[in-house]
Amino acid sequence: MRFCSVMFIVLLAGAGSMFSPSPLSAQQTPQPILSPRDTTEIVISGKRIRIDYGRPSMRGRKIMGELVPYNKWWRTGANEATSFVTEADLTINGVTVPKGSYTLYTLPTEKQWKLIINKQTGQWGTVYNPELDLTRINLTKSALRRPVEKLTITLRRTNNSSGMLTIEWERTALSIPFKLKNSN
Repeated sequence: MRFCSVMFIVLLAGAGSMFSPSPLSAQQTPQPILSPRDTTEIVISGKRIRIDYGRPSMRGRKIMGELVPYNKWWRTGANEATSFVTEADLTINGVTVPKGSYTLYTLPTEKQWKLIINKQTGQWGTVYNPELDLTRINLTKSALRRPVEKLTITLRRTNNSSGMLTIEWERTALSIPFKLKNSN
């Protein structure tokens, strides 16, 4: 009986070490998230407009024309699809975007980029159904003096009824103004 008790204690002690961290795992540092999620949002006339996206980094890579290929739609972020939610009906370049939830994609070319507002939501970023496009709108493209390491999307209020959406990465800046529908 004494042998069984000793064996039980040895087995119990061994099982306990299976669930506690070993000295090696306690010394390991967590791996950084390569493309963390971020959110940009503004409130205009009491209505919230929000974009949630993954922020990939350049990490020494050539971005425009390579990682982000020209003449092919791009997820405009990393990992999960970039979501766009507006509590107000918007007008973007003459196109009405009804309040609701959407996914943002872009169609880059060397000279001109288009913003794609798509009605499908909740999908992984590499899933794209062009039949669900609400609209494709030209973006204003400009060159940045200094490179932007992490993809950055911003929403900025420009007055009481309008704002600006800006996308910056590497040495490229893209922007488009928008306004609340039916505002002058």
